[in-house]
Order: sequence, then structure tokens, then C-alpha cells
Amino acid sequence: MNVQPMPGEPVRRSPARRAGGPLALLLVPMLLLVSACGGDADGAPSGRSTAGTASQAAVVIAPGDGAREVATSGALKVTAQQGKLRSVKVTDAKGNEVDGEISGGGALWRPSTHLGASTRYTVEAVAVDRRGRQAAEHASFTTLVPKNTFIGEYSPENGQRVGVGMPVSIRFSRGITHPRAVERAVTVTARPAVPIVGHWFGNDRLDFRPEKYWAPGTKVTLRLDLNGVEGRPGVYGTQTKQVSFTVGRSQVSTVDARTKQMTVVRDGKTLKTVPITAGAPGTETYNGQMVISEKSLVTRMNGQTVGYGGEYDIKDVPHAMRLSASGTFIHGNYWSGRATFGTRNASHGCVGLYDRRGGGDPDTPAAWFYRNSLIGDLVIVRNSHDRTVQPDNGFGDWNLSWAKWRAG
Repeated sequence: MNVQPMPGEPVRRSPARRAGGPLALLLVPMLLLVSACGGDADGAPSGRSTAGTASQAAVVIAPGDGAREVATSGALKVTAQQGKLRSVKVTDAKGNEVDGEISGGGALWRPSTHLGASTRYTVEAVAVDRRGRQAAEHASFTTLVPKNTFIGEYSPENGQRVGVGMPVSIRFSRGITHPRAVERAVTVTARPAVPIVGHWFGNDRLDFRPEKYWAPGTKVTLRLDLNGVEGRPGVYGTQTKQVSFTVGRSQVSTVDARTKQMTVVRDGKTLKTVPITAGAPGTETYNGQMVISEKSLVTRMNGQTVGYGGEYDIKDVPHAMRLSASGTFIHGNYWSGRATFGTRNASHGCVGLYDRRGGGDPDTPAAWFYRNSLIGDLVIVRNSHDRTVQPDNGFGDWNLSWAKWRAG
């Protein structure tokens, strides 16, 4: 109900509804307090950079954001202008980071290795000016898709147990004209550690070995990071691979072509001395250190494949182990007669051990040697009337001195 005032009587209002009353007066200082805590005199929020306080530094990423067909080497770099780089992170689509380092007092970052081909990369970089204010930049790019490629075929195989003479050997599917780029992408390590050096044979083969034979029990690891490596103009590697093998016991067998005997030494102790037949006059066996590179229980040997025409064609040579790429084997021989072994040299350059046809007798010298040999075991031939086997003929690597090996 509304009560009207009497004529001449002053109007009375509730204190809470009076304009400018105590509540309104209380709100004014609160608003002033909020304003004082939340902003500067010009109204800009405190803690945020204005145009006058922004970082002077600038980050420049090359190649630019969205670039395609980018070279895998030499194209990527990050620079800072009017400041120093604080951090640079480059990752591929799988989150793998690219190693690199900041140089020039913070002015430049470059990757320490090549990039992968056909790969999308993301770059995140931060620089600071002299007052410590940050500037950041982001970019993504994609590397080239190669039209011509190469790979490396390696030996020994992953997980293989080998003899102490086995080198790490890589044969490339294309001749390499940029060897340094390829070398940087190939690493060979050993545990326990030992210095290991690579040596080129021509432009398509790269072998690695230590100064002396591997120590028994050594674990060797080969890493191929060839993806994106330009091995020759316009030809890029496509391979990323890691393989490991283990060195077994030490076995070195020495063939004396003059006495026609072979002495087998394992871990420093003589296991057996075996009568042999080596190369006949005119077809002598190579001298030097050779490595067993493959084993076959039975194989065919045809003189036409090694330059001897139709002089022989034996379809069932037992217990054959290859010593050179040119056709030198140490193998079982059933056709020369047992009296030949230890008395005369009658082969076309191979080292023969007495055997039976079919290789089924486990007690023959050839069967015993085959059973007790590993890929990577050494066979050393001495006192033959022929030259020393070439280092690149099979795994003749050990015939080079350490100084000559390192020079290559």
C-alpha cells in the first residue's frame, strides 16, 4: 500500500535506496583500488610488453615455412638478429630430434648431420635480446624426394658369430663420388672399445677393421645412417640400419706350401696339424692372410668361372670354404688320392684337405676343419711361389699395414 505524504511534509526514503548513500560511497574506493592494482596510468595491463618494450631480437629460419624439395645437406640454418639464440629444436614427424649446435656467440645454429630425404621437419627457435626479452619463430618444411638412390650391402649379418679376422665390409650399389659424406653417415663401434678405421677399395666398397685382429668376445656394432646422404650428384641414400655381431674364439690356421702342412691354432694353442695339397707349379696358391667368407657343405667348381677353361668341372666338392673372391678355397678333395696330401702340391690354387666323396665321413681332415671353422677365421698361406693376395680380393684386408690402411 502506498502512503502519500501530507501536504507540506518532507518525503522520507529508505537509506538503502538513496543515491550516493553509504553503499555507493563504499564502492568508489574499491573501484579505485582495483584500478590501481591492475593497470598503469595509461591503462595498459602491467606485466605485458608494450610496443616500446618488445624484444629487439629476431629469429630467421631457412628454409622458410612451407618450403618443399629442400636439400638434405646445407639448406637448414637458424640465425638470430640483434640477439642470441637461446634454443633451437628440430624434429621430424615421428618426434626424432635433429642434433645441432649453436655457434658464433649465439648467432647461428646448424644441424650436425644431414637430414633424411622425403621427410617433414618442424623448427622451433627462441632468441633473446640484450635485455633478456624473448622472440620465437616456428617453421615447417619437407625435404626432397630423390629420383636416384643407393644402399649399402653389409657383412657380417646381424647376430652372427664370427672369427677374429672378420672385417666390417659395405659394398654400395652405386659408385660413391662423395666419400666424406658417406663416411660421416657410417659408424662402427666395439665393446670393449678399440680404434676402428675405414678404408675404401675403389669407389663402391668401404671396409672397417682395428689395427690387430678383434679380441675374442668383442661385440661390434655397425650403424648406417645413409638416408638423405648424397653419395654422388643427384643420388641419395635411403638406408637407416643398425646391426651387431659377436667375435668368437680366435682361430688362425697357417698353411705352409713348402712342407704341405697346415697348423690350426685356437686361442694360442695348437689344435691339430693337417696334411694339405696346395697349388701346383704354374697355378700356385696366393700367399698372405685370407679370411673364410662363406661355407658350403657341397659346391660345384668349374674352371671356366676362374679362367682355367675346361681343365676341371667338379660338381660335388665337399666342405668348401671361400678364401678369395677370385676363387681360392680351402676344401675337401676326394679325387687326388690320400697319398697326395702332405707330399705334393696338385691343385689349381686352392688348399685341399683329404675327404671322401659326398663328405659324409665326419672323421676326415676336411670334415673336421669344416666343423671347427667360423666365417671370419683366418687362413694364412706361406712359402708359396705366388704373390700375396690383394687386400680387396675377398677379405684380404689384413695384408695392408696399419699405416697404409689408415691412409686409405
